[in-house]
Amino acid sequence: MREQELFTVAILEDEQPAADRLRSCLARFTADHPEARFDVTSFAEPTAFLEGYKPQWDIVFMDIEMPNMDGMAAARRLRALDEQVVLIFVTNMAQFASKGYEVDALDYIIKPFLYADFERKVARAVKLCSAEAESIIIQQRGNSQRLLLREISYIEVRGHNLEFHTERGSVRGTGSLQDVESALGRHGFLRCGKPYLVNPRHLSGIRGQSAILSDGTELPIGRAFRKSFMQGLAYSLGDDCVF
Repeated sequence: MREQELFTVAILEDEQPAADRLRSCLARFTADHPEARFDVTSFAEPTAFLEGYKPQWDIVFMDIEMPNMDGMAAARRLRALDEQVVLIFVTNMAQFASKGYEVDALDYIIKPFLYADFERKVARAVKLCSAEAESIIIQQRGNSQRLLLREISYIEVRGHNLEFHTERGSVRGTGSLQDVESALGRHGFLRCGKPYLVNPRHLSGIRGQSAILSDGTELPIGRAFRKSFMQGLAYSLGDDCVF
């Protein structure tokens, strides 16, 4: 039997029965596919979801008709904050669903929907998330622990140990930052200073000589690392911009 994976899911839906229907279908999906389970959070309108957004979600179900901000506008803001989250529109207006390509939506579900249609589309989302769910084994004294790469915001040398910082706290491991950089460089992680390796997914901006993370953490960019860090960041953003 495959190891069970946990996927974080946000439901943006202002109609409670519709949100409950999605939750029920996700629970049924887990019953039918025990290798996948879901940690689900519902939002009745998009501003609460987008305010202080952190890239912690695997899958987002988004209604197109919502109060305060329509789903397409919310999706555009979401994509500006998180290019990797899997987005699925849920709507009773098929004419709008086809515009999902503008925000790189994986798929859309037309209300009212049958479970078979939902199952097929969620299976695609789970498969995509699993493909991206790359991880690293953290070596600890007499033990080891697996961390998903997308969970790691940055890695820090502290004394003779490595600290892997995540939104749920930090995990201490052994080894050298140079070895971790060699392993994670191909996944986009960037060295911004002698003691720091940063995951660009959690980077919110550059301020002077510092890298600012989505949780407000400020890491100094070392003079010897600035050029390679900025070049790597520009490459990861798919742009040749100069900061």
